[in-house]
Amino acid sequence: MKCRGMDDGNIDRRAVLTTLAAAALGAAGPAAAETGVTDTRIKVGQSAVFTGPAKDFGVDYKAGIALAFDKVNKTGGVQGRTLELVSHDDAYEPKKTAENTTKLIDEDKVFALIGYVATGNLIAAMPIAEKAGVPMFAPLVGTTSFRTTHNRYLFHVRASYETELRKIVGHLATLGINNIAVIYQNSAFGKSNLETCLQIAQGLKVKVVDSVPLEIAATDAKPQVAQLTKAQPGAVVMIMAGKMVEVFLRDYRAAGAASPLYTISVGITDAPGSAQRLNGGIEGLVTASIVPSPQASRLPIVADYRKDRADAGEKIDSYTMLEGYIAARVFVEGLKRAGKALTREGFIKAMEDMGTTKIGDFPLQYGPNNHNGSNFVDLEMYTRSGSLRR
Repeated sequence: MKCRGMDDGNIDRRAVLTTLAAAALGAAGPAAAETGVTDTRIKVGQSAVFTGPAKDFGVDYKAGIALAFDKVNKTGGVQGRTLELVSHDDAYEPKKTAENTTKLIDEDKVFALIGYVATGNLIAAMPIAEKAGVPMFAPLVGTTSFRTTHNRYLFHVRASYETELRKIVGHLATLGINNIAVIYQNSAFGKSNLETCLQIAQGLKVKVVDSVPLEIAATDAKPQVAQLTKAQPGAVVMIMAGKMVEVFLRDYRAAGAASPLYTISVGITDAPGSAQRLNGGIEGLVTASIVPSPQASRLPIVADYRKDRADAGEKIDSYTMLEGYIAARVFVEGLKRAGKALTREGFIKAMEDMGTTKIGDFPLQYGPNNHNGSNFVDLEMYTRSGSLRR
C-alpha cells in the first residue's frame, strides 16, 4: 500500500506539473508570428501615385505587381500563403507618402513594402520603413543616391538612372555629339539626376551647354523650348516623367526644333496614347529601357507576362507594367527562399544570399553589400505610332 501510494503521488505530481506548464503556455500564447504573416496570408503594402499627371506610373506598376501576385495565388501561394497587396494613393506628394507608410506599418500591419514611385516619395518613406525594420522592395526609383549608400532594408530591381544616363551620354559621345542640353523636372528627382548627368558628361568630355527646369504640372513649355533652341545643342536629354514630357514634346515639335531627343526610362508610360495625343510627335524620341519590350514574346519572362496578362484579361500593357511584374516575381522568389518560417530578417538574408540568378531570363545579382538587382539598359526609338524599335 505504501509503495502504491508513493506511485500515486508521483503520478499526481506529474499531472500537476503538466497542467501548470499548459497553463503557462496558454497565458503566454503561441510564439508570435512575423507582422503581416499568418498561416494563410502575407500582407504587402504600397504607396504610389494613382491620381494626377503622373498616375500612369503608379497604376501600371501596381497592375504588374498584382498580375504576378494573382498568378502565384491561383497556383497555391508561397509556402501555402496567398499574397495580399494593400495600396494607398499618395498623389505624388511626399508628405502623403510618409502618412501612407506609417498607416501601412502601424495600422495595416504589412510584412513588407513594394512598388513605391518617385525619388521624393521614397526619400519621405524610407526613414519610416527603416526605423520599423520593414523591407522596402523595388521602388520605381533609379536615383543614384539610393544606390551609393547601402541600406539593408532597401532592395532595387531596376537599373539606376546613372546607368541609364551613362548609356545615353556615352552613346551620344560615340556618335560624335559632344555638346548637349538637359531639360529636367523641377523636383528632387530631376535635380538629383541632373547632377548625375553633369558628372557623367564631364567624365566623357561632353559639354552641357544649358540645363532648364520644367514644373511637374506644366501646361506650357514654350519658354524652355526657346531657351534650349538658342543654346543649339547637338542633342537634348530629358530627365522628366509623366504628362510634362508630352507638354515639352508638343511645344518642341511645334517650334520646329531639330536636335534629337533622349529620355530616361520613366519619360513615357502610355506610348500609344502619347503618340495619338501628339499626332505622331513621339516619333524619333530615343528612350532608355530597363526591361525588355513587353512585345518580345521570344523571351521567357515576357512570354510569362503575356500569358498571365491574357489569362487575367488585363487591358494595361506597358513597359511599366512589365517592370512591376518582374519586380513582383523577384519578390516572390525571395519569399520562397526565406522558407516556411517567414520573417523580415529571413527575407533580407534570402535576398542577400540569392547571388547571381535569373527570373525567367532576366539577369539579377544580389549580395550582402549589393541590393541593386539589375543593370539591364537598352536604347530604343519610338515610331510614329508609339511602338519601339532598336
